[in-house]
Amino acid sequence: MHAVVVGGGIGGLGAAIGLHRVGWRVTVLEQAPEFGDVGAGISLWPNALRCLDELGVDLGESLAQQRDGGFRDRRGRRVVRWDSAAFERLHGRPLGAIHRRDLVDALKDAVPAGSLRTGAKVTEVREDGLVRFDGGEIEADLVVAADGIRSRIRHALFPRHPEPVFSGSAAFRGIAKLPRTRLSTSFDRGTEVGVLPLTGDDVYWWICYVTEPGRHPGTPEFGTWHDPIPALIDATPPEALLHHDLYHLGTPLPTYTRGRIALLGDAAHAMPPFLGQGGCQALEDAVVLANAVSTKDVKKGLLTYDAERRPRSQKVARESVRMGKLGPQLTNPVATKLRTAVLRLLPANATARLGAAITGWRPPRLPRPVPPRTP
Repeated sequence: MHAVVVGGGIGGLGAAIGLHRVGWRVTVLEQAPEFGDVGAGISLWPNALRCLDELGVDLGESLAQQRDGGFRDRRGRRVVRWDSAAFERLHGRPLGAIHRRDLVDALKDAVPAGSLRTGAKVTEVREDGLVRFDGGEIEADLVVAADGIRSRIRHALFPRHPEPVFSGSAAFRGIAKLPRTRLSTSFDRGTEVGVLPLTGDDVYWWICYVTEPGRHPGTPEFGTWHDPIPALIDATPPEALLHHDLYHLGTPLPTYTRGRIALLGDAAHAMPPFLGQGGCQALEDAVVLANAVSTKDVKKGLLTYDAERRPRSQKVARESVRMGKLGPQLTNPVATKLRTAVLRLLPANATARLGAAITGWRPPRLPRPVPPRTP
């Protein structure tokens, strides 16, 4: 059985690993000249780490485990401490962070090299599994559409479905080298600044702020915020500074499958980043899809995949939108003060249980690969 995965990002590579693990022959078609992922860093919550365990991907020393931190206001005053020890006791896993490039490299290394094709622009995908691309065509038993938020495959399958919509916020992102930096999330009206330590004294930082689409202020002006935010911005090379308007799939899809095609990751349920679950949900998709088609019954497997993934991922997407409205998109000054007051009342160990219904999810078990026989 042959599967074609369109898109070589986190979700696409995860799906390729899972499908190969359950006995499928896999071809990954990536349009770019090399595998990579636009972005700086990414948080990996316990649900995603469990998926990586199931896929057999060991991130090793590339994963930075978050041991301490909390919420602060723009002046640096602590609002509530995040209890990392209680979080790990509850989930059996820490909150992790990693360079996106390191995550993609680890996923890519787990796929047989002969299965990977770069510079392969897909021109047509049919519901019967025919995939045409620059350089040829493949008649696949399964097609995984992991071609991102602007998925051309999704548009071809659902031409009348609304395109992604602007979330109301834009974001700066960057990586700087700054020793002894601690995890933090800081709020002000209509703004959130996140600081996420990586390995080797690297720090991933982001700024989400309410704005109109298409407006680029050039460089972030946050010199009046608490340390180390100004230092992180100053230490980020200008050419490495990223700025994006934040879009999401505002209207949920009626199904994630058509014929032999399965939509996965942002192609299926692009969500705003306010829960840090975009990449995590793509990894969940990958493991569930691989498990669902492990019997090689594609029709039944895709029905199972849609039934398991669509309700959960769309719920997470709704929660991401809601969290944005309560967090970085909250602009009313009275409501902002009330939010801070409520957070101050939380005991530190209560922070470990926030979002547990999402981060506590456990993937299905995949069959373990059988080693080849020695001749």
